[in-house]
Amino acid sequence: MNHLYCHLLLAAGALNQVSLCLADAAAPTDQKGVYAVNGRLHVNLFGSPEGEPITAGPGDMKPSWSKTGNKIVFFRMSKYTPNVSNWKNAICVVNADGSGFRGLTDGTHGDFNPTWSRDGNDAIYFSRRDADTGRYVVYRTTAEANPGDEVAVSDPARNTFSVSSLKDGRVLVTSWGRGIQDYCFLLSPGTEGNAKYEPVKFSPPQRGMADRISISPSETKICYDFQKGFGMNQYPGRTIYVADFDVATRTVSNPVAISDPDPNPKTMTLYPCWTSDETAVVYHCDKSGKNQLYMYRLKDQSTTCVSTNPNAGCLFACGEATPK
Repeated sequence: MNHLYCHLLLAAGALNQVSLCLADAAAPTDQKGVYAVNGRLHVNLFGSPEGEPITAGPGDMKPSWSKTGNKIVFFRMSKYTPNVSNWKNAICVVNADGSGFRGLTDGTHGDFNPTWSRDGNDAIYFSRRDADTGRYVVYRTTAEANPGDEVAVSDPARNTFSVSSLKDGRVLVTSWGRGIQDYCFLLSPGTEGNAKYEPVKFSPPQRGMADRISISPSETKICYDFQKGFGMNQYPGRTIYVADFDVATRTVSNPVAISDPDPNPKTMTLYPCWTSDETAVVYHCDKSGKNQLYMYRLKDQSTTCVSTNPNAGCLFACGEATPK
């Protein structure tokens, strides 16, 4: 799902920057976020012990915290299969204090990776797999909607997966298929085939696959996890990168590795997110044997573990009021 081809040239000194990624001593922070712990969502200061979860689970994943309104959208797995593409999930929403839980879709579709708009309207975008065609289509709903109210807003003839959003209402998507030369686009949502796709260019050219792209609060940077080469999609063996993003020219440039650029092929390092003040990126990694959260600080290029329970699986972080 949502793969973006991207060539990564490491800047001089990048190996020194990522050599600190093996620091495993948990450190308290003043940055709040939401993340999954053993299939239930927690709102917490990164680096502090968790309290009670805000959702009952099980199988609660990929939370995104609204820019306004203090709400969290996520998906809850309703049917597991070994092939992720064949999962069935319900898009759900809950207040950050755990109140107001609502199911927004009925759990009979492959509904994945919801995120919020940043334009003040608090629209929710998610990707639904069409069981007949195998293609993904981007849908829009709201926190007040009921199952069945969701509306398709991407071209159903194109395979499109939503990943992040902009303050001007556009949605960052990946889109691929026969005859499509570019891979990443800014989507102006539309109905009845009227959606507009504007290509995002990468400088230098691409030689690999990047996933789970997240635009920073200032919309001047992105972060993502990267797989070298163009072979079959694999979760293990990835590296987290930060790069510059120019909205006006729709250009991504100057990628820098913030985790091991030559990772263990059996280790999973995935799902980066921005903190609300854009000073750090949080991601999860299972190098200790359990998925734990790690925070990379841009100012001093340091990385620390921000999970306090080595026996818990911590995944899918999202910063406070910082939609993915």
